[in-house]
Amino acid sequence: MDKIEFLVLNNLINNEEYLRKTIPFLKEEYFEDHNQKIVFQEISKFVDEYNDVPTKEVLYIEVEKRKDINEDVYKQIHHLIDHLEGQPVEFGWLVDTTEKWCRERAIYLALIESIQIADGQDDKKQPDSIPSILSDALAVSFDNHVGHDYLLDYSERYDLYNTKEETIPFDLEFFNKITKGGLPNKTLNIALAGTGVGKSLFMCHVASSVLLQNKNVLYITLEMAEERIAERIDANLLNVPIGDIADLPKQMFESKVSNLAQKTQGTLIIKEYPTASAHAGHFRSLLQELALKKSFRPDIIFIDYLNICASSRYRAGSNVNSYTTVKAIAEELRGLAVEANVPIISATQTTRSGYGSSDVELTDTSESFGLPATADLMFALIATEELEGLGQILVKQLKNRYNDINMYKRFVVGIDRSKMRLYDCEQSAQDDILDNSKDEEYSYEEKPKKSFEGFKF
Repeated sequence: MDKIEFLVLNNLINNEEYLRKTIPFLKEEYFEDHNQKIVFQEISKFVDEYNDVPTKEVLYIEVEKRKDINEDVYKQIHHLIDHLEGQPVEFGWLVDTTEKWCRERAIYLALIESIQIADGQDDKKQPDSIPSILSDALAVSFDNHVGHDYLLDYSERYDLYNTKEETIPFDLEFFNKITKGGLPNKTLNIALAGTGVGKSLFMCHVASSVLLQNKNVLYITLEMAEERIAERIDANLLNVPIGDIADLPKQMFESKVSNLAQKTQGTLIIKEYPTASAHAGHFRSLLQELALKKSFRPDIIFIDYLNICASSRYRAGSNVNSYTTVKAIAEELRGLAVEANVPIISATQTTRSGYGSSDVELTDTSESFGLPATADLMFALIATEELEGLGQILVKQLKNRYNDINMYKRFVVGIDRSKMRLYDCEQSAQDDILDNSKDEEYSYEEKPKKSFEGFKF
C-alpha cells in the first residue's frame, strides 16, 4: 500500500481543512491501487453531493452499494477503510507533500499518454497535442485563489496601487506619454492605417527597439515572408537602406549582425503562416513549441496583421459575417495576450473612405467595429503628401485605456522608409498639430502629490 496515497485518503475523511484545500485538485487516476481509487471515488462523490466530510460508516454503505466489485474486493476495501484513523500531521507539510505527489503522478501519466500517442495507440489525439499535455502536467499546483476579497485583501490592493506596473517602453517619446511609459502585459494594441502607409514598418520598428531592450520578441507574419520581415528589421537595426542590403559584402553583413548580437541579450523569432490559415490556437501551440524546443518565452508578440488571421471559433467559408469574424479574432488574440502574459501589437486596415482621409476615425476601421471595442489601445497612422514631404507621419489616438485620450490626441513622428525607422521629431514639428492647445504635459515617472489633510475617516 502506497504510504502517500493512504496518507491522502486518511486525511480526506479526518481533516476537513485538508479536504477543502486539496479535493479540487485531486483526481482518481492519481491513485495506482484499485481499492484506494474506489475509496477516493466515494469520498469525492459524497463531497460533491453533500458538501461535507464523509464518515467511515458512509463509505462502508456506499461501497457496499457498488455493483462493480465482488465480495473479496469489498472485504479488502472494508479493511482499508477500517485503518483510516486520524493522526495529527503538520498541515503545511501535508499539503506540500500532497501537491508534490499530484504533480509527479500527473507528469508520469502525461508521459505514458504521450508514448501511446507517439506509438499511434490513441486515435483521438495527434502527436502535436503532446507539448500541451506535458505542459498541463508540469503546471499542476494547489492554486486556491478564487477572487479578490475587497475587505480582506486591502493590503495587497494598496501595495498594487503603489507599485509601478511592468511595461515595455517605446523608443518614441509621445508613444510613452500616451501609454504612461509603455505597453502593459495582457493587452491588445492596434495600429490602424491604409495600404502602404506603414503598418508593417511601425511593427518592425517597435520590434527592433524592444529587441535592443534585451527582450524576447515574437513576430508572426501572415502577409509577407519571414525573409521580407527580417530584411526590414535588418534595415532598421543595421542602419542600411533596405535597397542596399543585398549589395553588402557577406563579411560586412556578418560583422554588422555580430556587433548587433553583442548589444542585446534578447532574441527575435519570426514565424510565417499562410494568409488566413492561422488562428490563436496555432499561435498558442507555437508558444509551447518554442518553450520546449528553444526555451524561448516572448516578452511581446507582433501579429502582422489581425484581419488576415483566422478565427478558432468560426470556420473559413461558414455563414458568418465579417463583423463577427474580426471581433472574434480580436477577442481570441486578447485572450492569448492574457494567457501568455504579454502585450500583443497588431494592425488593421482602414475602410475605402478612410484610406485617403487626413482625419481617420474609429468608424473607418475596416470590416468590424467590434475590433476597437476589444482593443486596449488603438491609434491611426496617417500619411499625406505634405507630411511625406516633411518625412513625417501623423498619429491620432482612437482609443486608450491607459491614459486620457485627449492628452496628445494627435502628434507626429519622423519616418525614414528606406531604413524602416521611426524617430522623434523636434518639438516645433508638434506645434501646428490640431488639438495641441488641449494637451497637457504628463510625466509617467512622477505622479502629482495630493494632500488628504482634513479628510475624515
